[in-house]
Amino acid sequence: MAVYLVARIDVTDPEDYNSYASRTAALIAEAGGRVLAKGGEQSYVEGSGPGRHVIIEFPDRATAEAWYSSPGYQEILPIALRSSERDIVIVEGA
Repeated sequence: MAVYLVARIDVTDPEDYNSYASRTAALIAEAGGRVLAKGGEQSYVEGSGPGRHVIIEFPDRATAEAWYSSPGYQEILPIALRSSERDIVIVEGA
């Protein structure tokens, strides 16, 4: 069953964060994931939230968790952690 990694992000250092974000697409594709939304224009119809959302589809939970734990992603993760505030969840598809 497909799962979706959903990230809600407030970027605090755009230049530093871009060095992270520019490297994620290739890592996601290598792991078998597919980017559905990545920081595009957004508007709120209820409430408020962060300035950026990312949605990535993976074929299953094990693949999503393996991608997050992979050496390639763990190498760039410190950049994201120091240049943004974020929440990330993995959600099962319908």
